[in-house]
Order: sequence, then C-alpha cells, then structure tokens
Amino acid sequence: MTEHQEGAPPLDAARAERALAEAATRMRRVREALASVVVGQDEVIEEVLLALMAGGHVLLEGLPGLGKTLLVKSLAAATDLRFSRIQFTPDLMPADIVGTQVLIDDPGHGRRTFQFQPGPIFAQVVLADEINRATPKTQSALLEAMQEQRVTVAGAEYRLEAPFFVLATQNPIEMEGTYPLPEAQLDRFLFKVKVGYPSRDELARILDRTTGESPPPIRPVLSREQMLEVQRVVRWVAMSPEVKEAILDLVASTHPETSDLEAVRQFVRYGASPRGAQALVLAAKARAVLRERTHVSFDDVRAVALPALRHRIILNFQGHAEEVDVDRTLESAWQAVMARGAGRRHAR
Repeated sequence: MTEHQEGAPPLDAARAERALAEAATRMRRVREALASVVVGQDEVIEEVLLALMAGGHVLLEGLPGLGKTLLVKSLAAATDLRFSRIQFTPDLMPADIVGTQVLIDDPGHGRRTFQFQPGPIFAQVVLADEINRATPKTQSALLEAMQEQRVTVAGAEYRLEAPFFVLATQNPIEMEGTYPLPEAQLDRFLFKVKVGYPSRDELARILDRTTGESPPPIRPVLSREQMLEVQRVVRWVAMSPEVKEAILDLVASTHPETSDLEAVRQFVRYGASPRGAQALVLAAKARAVLRERTHVSFDDVRAVALPALRHRIILNFQGHAEEVDVDRTLESAWQAVMARGAGRRHAR
C-alpha cells in the first residue's frame, strides 16, 4: 500500500495485510448486525457502510416508512457511536441544530454569564430526518459541521468528535412541503443512496419481524477506535494509474464542455465537482477493503459511481423538462470510459 493519512506511519506489506483483513472482518460483522434488523436493502446497507469507511456523509432518499431511520439507529448501535436525531420541520431554526448561548445565573459572583449549550449536532452518528422539510437557511446550518467537523457560535469554534457521520433522509422532491437541497450542500454528501420499496417476500419478512415479539437490541460489534482504524486502512489501499485515469475520464465526461456524450452536452448544466472524484476514490478503496483486496479494481469504481455522482450532476431546464435519468446517463458515461480505456491499453 502506498497511500496513508497525514501523520500516520506507512505500513509494511505484512502488517498492511493484517490490518486490511481485520478491517474487512469488523465491517462484515457490522453488516451482519444491520441485516439482522433491516430486512432486504442489502445494497443500501453496503453503500452506507462504504461511506462510513470512507469518512463521508450519506443522503438517503426514499418514501416514508422504508426503514431509513431504523437503519441509521441500528448503525449507531452496532458501532457504539453516540447517536442523535434531528427531525427537520419548517419551523426548525439553525440554533436548534448547532446549539446556542444561554444566560446562566452565577450566584457565587452575583452575576449572569453566557454558557454554550451544545445542540444535537454534537454526536457521532447524526440522523437528519426529512432534511428537505426544513428551509434552506436551516439546511445550511449543517454545511460547516459536515465539511469542517466543527461549528461556530457567537464567534467561538467548537470541534465535533471523530468519527462524525451525518445520514440525512429526504423525501422525493415531488412530495408536498419539501425544499430542494442547494447544490453546495448536496456536494458535501459522499453518497446519495436510493432506498427502494421492498419486494413481496421482503414485506412478508418485515411483517413477521415487526408484528411479533420484539427482537433483541443490537449489541456493539465495533468500537470508536476500531472504526477510526478502519478509516485509516481505507486510505492505505493502492490505486493503479489506469484506474485513476478511468476516474478522471468519468468525471470529465459529466461536464458538457468536455464530454463526448450527446446526452451530457444537451441536458447537463453542471458536472461533478472535484469532491465527486474524491468520493469515487475513497469509496472504491473502501469497497476493496470490504472484499479484502489491497488495490482498487475497475469493478470497485463502477459499483460506487452512481451513489457517488448522481447528486452532483445538475440538469439544465431541458433535462428537467424531459425527465432525463441521471443514473442511466452515468452508466453510459462509464461504458464509454471503459471502451476508451481499452483502446488506449490495446494501443500500448
């Protein structure tokens, strides 16, 4: 492994193999714990775990009642991280999220002083439930916390304890009473994960599990220190120049001014930002760790391309009018990238 976090010592090959195997085993235990509570949604569970391993945040989109809240609460329980839930409503204010200064009586000195009362953002797994029910002003209160892992109140900075993981749920924007998230905030989410409706068999299992005896609570299978170690291991995973070129080509193909795809040039206003490329790299490395590999493959990139990029592609007016499927466009872009890469490798 050639890459490592700043300040972390590089690993020799033998130690790297052991660290990777331990990280993969630990995350499989978390996945098994989640699967014991959440019926189906295997792809959703894996994508959430990949984001956690990569140190990123997740936007979960789906209709109410599909188990999004249960998944987040179960994740916090399985990883033994402090959990907090914020229910976003139209009257929610930024101070309700980050906290505020409160005037406190000090009888000993005969005076009153201001004391900071932390808000629910001061947790390690934060569920921002129905985030697009709140106004844009309140939504933006999460921006600094998500990007910098700190908040600023009355000119003072307060750090958030690592790992810090925001999982926001949102209803489809076609539903009444929703405010679309601004592009700057969408870009802070490593993944946008779509939560689909369960199949008939899965629904039957949900009924059996939720209408009978209450299942035992999830016990922690991972500690905070172990989670931080998993995140360090992810950054040690190697990536070949060919895979890196594919990521650069894919991101470039989402921009109308540099894309070879007619659909992108015609329907896309803005393509993926540099954060999109970073998300692809880190998520692909996390997927390699989950499969106990010391290097990133093309399949890893393909598997994370949709959740990493779908929310970073901004359609123009014509694209919205014709209801262009962003996922399908990204799949076409990936196929074109692979075909172009195969041609380059053959030429060599």
